[in-house]
Amino acid sequence: MSEKVKVIIVDDSAVVRSILQKGFSKDSRIEVLGTAGDAYEARDMIIELKPDIITLDLNMPRMNGLEFISVLMKHWPIPIIVISSLLNDNRELCIKALELGAIDLFPKPQYDVANRLPKVISQLCDMLYHGAKARLQQKSSSLMVKHQLTSSLATGKVIVIGASTGGTEAIRHVLEGLPGTIPGIVIVQHMPEGFTKSFADRLNQICLELDVKEAENGDILRNGLVLIAPGDNHMLLKKQGSQYFVEVKKGPLVNRHRPSVDVIFHSAAECAGKNAIGVILTGMGADGAKGMLEMRNSGALTIAQDEASCVVYGMPKEAVENGGAGKVVSLDKIPSTLIEMLKS
Repeated sequence: MSEKVKVIIVDDSAVVRSILQKGFSKDSRIEVLGTAGDAYEARDMIIELKPDIITLDLNMPRMNGLEFISVLMKHWPIPIIVISSLLNDNRELCIKALELGAIDLFPKPQYDVANRLPKVISQLCDMLYHGAKARLQQKSSSLMVKHQLTSSLATGKVIVIGASTGGTEAIRHVLEGLPGTIPGIVIVQHMPEGFTKSFADRLNQICLELDVKEAENGDILRNGLVLIAPGDNHMLLKKQGSQYFVEVKKGPLVNRHRPSVDVIFHSAAECAGKNAIGVILTGMGADGAKGMLEMRNSGALTIAQDEASCVVYGMPKEAVENGGAGKVVSLDKIPSTLIEMLKS
């Protein structure tokens, strides 16, 4: 995208609007068309100015952020990045916002971390620049087909999934198509600290045949269990005897992320080899591409989501181009492809 990305900032706080506007305006890739204090003001600006992407607070007067996302997705579909505080009540709202169509979320910049603010703004500008190219996916009204697998065929296997922008809904779609007999699954979704537990809890409510939880250090994998890497922590797959378990720990950022998909893929290549299946889903950047290639070289089967079904075809594209992806399939076909691979 050679032209500047056109952005509208929507937040009821004049202070936050000012911080974001000043920060975004310093990035040569970003053009701030304006700011709005509520959804009605934002609606009029969107219709008139036609931005490429907006940032949106959820707690606003007159019409809250969730209601506004629903209206936009119906009448004026546009990429939305939710910028919200880390209050407990907001975390579940943020997960709901992603379900309604927002492409990503980011913690609201804090006023007492001025020394970190440039880095935070830089991360947000990257999200805006790449997120403006997002493909907004149509919600499917068809019933999910549940693919079956005999548990004896899954002995000793493990599934490793990585995702970023657009990944929360892609992960939900994959898990909804899998049976309770599926081998243990470990997932890294790029998501801020504090939101991953709400995400895991929501998946656990939706995916009735699976047990989904935010991973804790030492959790042992079993059939039907799905572990989500906690925000701001790396997750590694380990093996002792015949059992897989996870190690959750801090550490330096990898590809600007913690948790990192490359970290979990690399560990799967080391401890599981040909008994692992790696899946890389929608997301910006290249995190996971090198790790997926390591998995494939170790004998693992690997899958990349195809471009047409991705919100952002970044991470899968890198895995395809470096040879890490053994198969490239649409999101709808990933559950059945996993079952076929486990049976073979």
